[in-house]
Amino acid sequence: YKKLPFDVSRDFIPVTTIAVGQGALIVIHSSVPAHSAKELVELAKQKQLTYSSPGIGNGMHLITEAFNARAGIKMLHVPYKGAGPALNALLSAEVQVMMIPPLIVAQHIKAGRLRALAYSGVKRLDVMPDMPLISEAGYPGFHMDSGWHGWFAPAKTPQAVINKLYTSVQKAIATPKMKEFFVSIGYDPGGESPEQFRKTFEADKKRWGEIARMAKITADE
Repeated sequence: YKKLPFDVSRDFIPVTTIAVGQGALIVIHSSVPAHSAKELVELAKQKQLTYSSPGIGNGMHLITEAFNARAGIKMLHVPYKGAGPALNALLSAEVQVMMIPPLIVAQHIKAGRLRALAYSGVKRLDVMPDMPLISEAGYPGFHMDSGWHGWFAPAKTPQAVINKLYTSVQKAIATPKMKEFFVSIGYDPGGESPEQFRKTFEADKKRWGEIARMAKITADE
């Protein structure tokens, strides 16, 4: 947003991360004539390609714009109301490209409806060991995850309360049921301490903010 009635760094205290996103696959519709990230970039330089995301300012939107900038291309963003509609748009070839967590699209890749080209994480996927990283596919140093979900508390919350919240969340996300749920939606369990989470938040605020400003993205659109 261009203007907010609060400042997260000033008005809130980070408690802990609940879930941490994995990297994203560059995925294309099977009809797109590209079999690598480089081939996709060359195609995007020759013709206008479109990509879907779950909405303006979403992690997938920002990651794709970061890739646009790094590759020197401008694929056109088509926002949808949620990951489901965005994925359906790709499956029906309304758009040609999407960056999305691996587990969400694994079955469609296996069935041949979609083609994965590269992964934005820092290490190769155990479930797709032959899938190159974007950093290995011609763009060294390109590593992006899909963000995190976390808890914040009002700035004047007593430290004892913050500590209790942190401990409670840690216990909850450590249960087998929660771990299974996070994995099923493409996330890893969080659990950073308040101090660690503050560092993560400030670093990501800077990183994502730079991408949003570069791509002229605002949630007011």
